[in-house]
Amino acid sequence: MPLARPTRQIPDAAWTTGIREMTEPWKGALGCLGVAVFFAMTIGIISWQALEQPPEEWVLRGQASGMLWERRRGALLLRALPTGRTVAVIAVGGVPAAEPPPPRDRCWHDGGQFCYAWEEDAELRLSLEPSPAPGTECYGVHWTPLRPDVTVKDCFSMANISWYGGGSVRTQRWPLNGAESHAQPFVSGDFSKNPAGYGPVLERYFLGSTGVTVTVAPDVPLFLSLESSRHFCLETPAGRAAEPLRYLLCLSPDVVAAHQHVGSRLAGRARALPDTALLGSPIWHYHGPEGSAAKIKRGLRALAKRLKRHHLEEGVLALGEHGTAVLAAADDVPAQRRKRHEVAHAWDAAPLQLSITLSPYTSIASPLFLRSLRDGDTASHWLSLQPRAGSCAVPLLTTWKGQLCARLNVTSEAALSWFLARAQHLRQALGAAYVVFEGAEGNAFLEQAVPPPAELAGDGYTEALAAALATLGNATIISAGARSSHLPLFVQMSPLHSDWSYSGLKGLIPSVLHYSLLGYNFFIPDAVGGSLASDAPADPELYVRWLQIVTFLPVMAFSTPPWLCCDAWVLNLTRQCIKKHQDFVVPLLVKYSEEWLSLGHPIFRPVWWLSPTDATAFTIEDEFLIGDEVLVAPITEKGQTRRDIYLPGAGHLWMDTSTARVFDGGTVLGNFSASLAEVPVFVKTS
Repeated sequence: MPLARPTRQIPDAAWTTGIREMTEPWKGALGCLGVAVFFAMTIGIISWQALEQPPEEWVLRGQASGMLWERRRGALLLRALPTGRTVAVIAVGGVPAAEPPPPRDRCWHDGGQFCYAWEEDAELRLSLEPSPAPGTECYGVHWTPLRPDVTVKDCFSMANISWYGGGSVRTQRWPLNGAESHAQPFVSGDFSKNPAGYGPVLERYFLGSTGVTVTVAPDVPLFLSLESSRHFCLETPAGRAAEPLRYLLCLSPDVVAAHQHVGSRLAGRARALPDTALLGSPIWHYHGPEGSAAKIKRGLRALAKRLKRHHLEEGVLALGEHGTAVLAAADDVPAQRRKRHEVAHAWDAAPLQLSITLSPYTSIASPLFLRSLRDGDTASHWLSLQPRAGSCAVPLLTTWKGQLCARLNVTSEAALSWFLARAQHLRQALGAAYVVFEGAEGNAFLEQAVPPPAELAGDGYTEALAAALATLGNATIISAGARSSHLPLFVQMSPLHSDWSYSGLKGLIPSVLHYSLLGYNFFIPDAVGGSLASDAPADPELYVRWLQIVTFLPVMAFSTPPWLCCDAWVLNLTRQCIKKHQDFVVPLLVKYSEEWLSLGHPIFRPVWWLSPTDATAFTIEDEFLIGDEVLVAPITEKGQTRRDIYLPGAGHLWMDTSTARVFDGGTVLGNFSASLAEVPVFVKTS
């Protein structure tokens, strides 16, 4: 019988005991080993993300450019191809930007789109859009917040790029890189009400020196902030509804091509000219007695005689809103009572013409407003708060020139018809050649933190009023502009301070370039010397330097006549400047207005228009071109009689109109002489 072979199995009791004996000493060691393995895996994953994954990844590519995502900054990059040059950096805010979007593209099936969602925060969709012109490529950027408390915010870097367009500010700069403004609704405003807000002329269009344009959709509730030399930011307000942010991002070969392909088409092709007869007519603001119609008539006649005595008998006498109201009240007097009242007859002191001033505001103490209250017409005539169920509409009251007022309801056909008929009647009854409409800027609802009706969102009020006023004809002047540059209206510039700062003389040329770039070429600059007087005594040097600049602008306006401000030689200089304006400048403006009508190109151009790739030209804010052929380089520093002048356009020749000397374009004339009686002007000869 064979012997049984031992199985070598460890008895149960011995195995259990051995394990227990082995586990106790090695328990801590095994735990540490597990932690070490986990730590090593974590380090490996992080290293793989940092080393294996590139810091930038393409998310959408076109033919001439592409969009990338940069992880380190959480930013979208726009790059030109094939050079790989970064032309725009857009820092993403409001979402956890450190989380890299790729490769989870939800639109992977569509090569023309890229989609990504930050869970519970926001969705991003990038799309290739149709090109507006050969050589320009566009991307649609569409952010959708997924919660009402999420604010979508995109910030465009100012590093190595100069930005233009957008909104005007109190201390206007060119480019916008030097401006500062906190985040606030991007709507036109009145600097006298809100000095820190945006001015009366703006468009949702931004132009970069690298050939980039940013155009925001008109129906987007938009906030804009400017942080000097760092970035400007577009954002939507957080609140009751999740508001999307949509804009078009385009790239062209250079800054001029970008504006020609995108910016010049903002207003469409149906552009119309205002009355060009005003271009050669200086405006003289009336500041005489306004206590009665008779006093106003005598004051106007006295000013007309004084102008004639000084051989300045042509132009327009401008009557302010209060004086116009006094004459209008006299005109309203019933016929049977006119013998006992002072009556305002039609103006007949040719060749001087008359302009009157109206606004869409009425005092709550005026007979007009009280009558509308009595007749129950407040909602149809004046902007009103939305009534609650079972209640009546309440007029939305605001302030205008220190009075509590109601504002015309431009969404009411009846109110607009009455307002326009009233303006037309007064123009004819008073014999006025031009009508100025102040107070067109601003959103009265947003000023009081009240949600506006849909048709008056953003700058809907300014746009609607401008469209209505354009029906009065091309002899109309308005105080604001938004999506209205195509209309046959003159735009009155904001008042400037009587000083040498950027809210005074230094801000004049940046404002000229800003208005013209946005399509508002037919503007009326503030009066010579500035209309916001300071406590300092009158400065003849400031008056002269201001006069020299406005000589080359569409209209010359005066608040203080030269004989009250300065010595006799300044009066003689004023005559010379008016003649130069009529004989030399106006024909140029008429010539280039035809180019604006057909192509939409600005009449007053920055020097980079002829040097679109010269970085030196991007920051010059004290020179401007009229068309392509005249360069104006005035003195804007107090006490200076010399300055450096940049002549644009390498390969061109420029002739100094004072000495007939010729200089090469693309160069800088250092320490160029310009006495107090001179303004450097150059004409392109090739």
